[in-house]
Amino acid sequence: MADSPLPNTRRLLDIMARLRDPATGCPWDVEQNFATIAPYTIEEAYEVAEAIAQGDMDGLKGELGDLLLQVVFHTRMAEEEGRFDFEQVAGAIADKMVERHPHVFGEAQFASEQEQKKSWEDIKAEKRQGGALADIPQALPALMRAQKIGKRVARLGFDWDDMAGARAKLKEELAEFDAATTEAERQEELGDVLFTLAMVARHAGVDAEEALRQANRKFERRWARMEALAKAEGVSVEGQPLEVLEGWWGQAKREEKTPSPVGGGSGPVSAKLSEDGWGHKGTSDDSSAPLTASPLLGEE
Repeated sequence: MADSPLPNTRRLLDIMARLRDPATGCPWDVEQNFATIAPYTIEEAYEVAEAIAQGDMDGLKGELGDLLLQVVFHTRMAEEEGRFDFEQVAGAIADKMVERHPHVFGEAQFASEQEQKKSWEDIKAEKRQGGALADIPQALPALMRAQKIGKRVARLGFDWDDMAGARAKLKEELAEFDAATTEAERQEELGDVLFTLAMVARHAGVDAEEALRQANRKFERRWARMEALAKAEGVSVEGQPLEVLEGWWGQAKREEKTPSPVGGGSGPVSAKLSEDGWGHKGTSDDSSAPLTASPLLGEE
């Protein structure tokens, strides 16, 4: 281990091998498989994203370690089955990065960023198995996946010319939702509304998933302030008339727009930081992928 250029990586791999040892390992770790570990992998990826959104670099170090553990866990199980190991996984992604960056590791030259992106897409299209949408993961959050689907087919010419076309389609879908008469119809039509909203966001250059994430955080922040206001009055938000709740809500909104006299959390700067999360607005070619901020790493 002392001779390894990455001793802690080797140590982590050895720890996982020991944990998975059927005779002397941890019973919980031994009984896991790819399917049972997958939810933890997704959870850890989102915890990485949350640490980034909070600007918590100390937390990010730990969360990246947790995510790395998931990679080590999966590769250990694959190695046990004789499929591949950690080194092969690292080698495969290294090869992919070299292949997809011929302007860095080869002799290729691009006149513009658009030309570089086209080359990137051409390389990926050559590798793609099945139809144009076949490799967009089903497990992605629905809004994120919707935008990826829209981007993919737009490159093939199936898209509105501009935002006006997308908004017109949204109006049409809302009318169909209003006309629905059964629960099944309402669910289907609302799905169409949400899908079209994702397309509107795409045309606006907005990351729909991140926009909704920001809206969730903003609502949670204001609701917490409402609870604090209620507590200050010696009551609970539960059971209060709607007009009282709306009054607290309005106060919470106003406070966010008013600078705090002590520079604390309710002023516009802190509110903006909280709402912006990672700060990207979906202007890249893969704006719907918060966990893959670079378009050269994203699914699209």
